[in-house]
Amino acid sequence: MLLLQYTLIYASVLIFVALGGMYSERSGVINLGLEGIMVFGALGGAFVLHSMPVETNAFVIVISVLLVSALIGMLASLLLAVAAINFKADQTLVGTAMNMLATAAATVIVKSFNNARSNGDDPSAILSYIETRKAFAIHIGGVEFNWYTVITIVLLAVAFIVLYKTRFGLRLMACGEHPQAADSVGINVYKMRYAGVLISGFCGGIGGIIYVSAVNSQWDFIYGVAGAGFLALAVMIFGQWKPMKIALAALIFGVFRAIADTYAGFDFLVHLVSGEFYKMLPYIISLIVLAFTSKKSRAPKAEGIPYDKGSR
Repeated sequence: MLLLQYTLIYASVLIFVALGGMYSERSGVINLGLEGIMVFGALGGAFVLHSMPVETNAFVIVISVLLVSALIGMLASLLLAVAAINFKADQTLVGTAMNMLATAAATVIVKSFNNARSNGDDPSAILSYIETRKAFAIHIGGVEFNWYTVITIVLLAVAFIVLYKTRFGLRLMACGEHPQAADSVGINVYKMRYAGVLISGFCGGIGGIIYVSAVNSQWDFIYGVAGAGFLALAVMIFGQWKPMKIALAALIFGVFRAIADTYAGFDFLVHLVSGEFYKMLPYIISLIVLAFTSKKSRAPKAEGIPYDKGSR
């Protein structure tokens, strides 16, 4: 059961973040900064979890954490949007810079907070959320699940409907495929790309707080989110930028990520290979999958290409 719980949690993280990346790239903007957006969103949500009294209503905790994480994720994504859309900067470099900035900034903020509050005498002042994170737990038939999983299923359904069944989704995809053609029929390419990047920030921020709070009671941010953002990018590519295929890919990757955390509970796995191998397994699998599937991947034609209204 523990393996199932961890699989669903990690799949939720990957689905959230990969869907965010999908929206951004469908609009024509490559978002390599998803890792950094996750860290910023996780940081905001962690502070909300830490600051809320234990007796606070569970619904209030859930909504507050999700809203703050999403908002901070969107604010962080504005760095990419302004640089890539307005200033036509190299999207790969901007995303990489965001990842480096986020982990460094979060580490400094959390360490400063812990040192200022605890002074080595009061461990409860350290940024932790042992009790408040229990507000996300759901118990069904003696098995513990998480509200994050339910929210992920809802997001997946909404993403499918929005992308394929609404005018907004069709316009977004048009901007990622043929922006000049989209502009010629009155679609504002800049606004649509801003929307795509902001949605990726919304999803990435929530994905970050799921990663640091669904399993852990505190997080020091030294290692950021341990490459979860890049795994989500691999899931997005493997899923061909399509919501349902992304969900399936996330479940596959989620299993291997869960094994890395739960292998100690299975005797045959402990004796099979070194524990370090299981920790590397999700990243090894991502490399293998991308090596065999990337040639068949069909990314949006205009992704990564800054749009110039004057060019034809």
